[in-house]
Amino acid sequence: MKIKTLFLIGLSALFLSSHPFSYPSSEILPTEPSVDFVNLKDGDQVSNPFKVIFKVSGLNIAPAGELKEGSGHHHLLINQTYIDKGITIPADESHLHFGKGQTETELYLNSGTYTLTLQFADGYHRSYGKTLSKMIKIEVK
Repeated sequence: MKIKTLFLIGLSALFLSSHPFSYPSSEILPTEPSVDFVNLKDGDQVSNPFKVIFKVSGLNIAPAGELKEGSGHHHLLINQTYIDKGITIPADESHLHFGKGQTETELYLNSGTYTLTLQFADGYHRSYGKTLSKMIKIEVK
């Protein structure tokens, strides 16, 4: 009886140690959605006119006017901080909308230091908040 019990304990230990949940997964876990500037980084110096290219990861780009789950479009805020989640982004000279799904633009700004904030929003221009924004400072020569 003792041999049979020891055998079952050993077999159980072997099974549990080889169980897939006992080892860290080698799968890459999905990352949180994010936005970023493709061609600019914090502290860059640029000359006029300059191109700004933006990207989103983890969500789809879709034109404004239609609410689609998991999608939205870019907004570029000049000398503005991120917009809180759920707040509609205004449309003015400091809040540029890319509601056709554009992922780049060309800017001309007077010489000086600027804060550029990339903000992603849903089809109704409602901000996804701080987690889907990216802020950098640049200097225009």
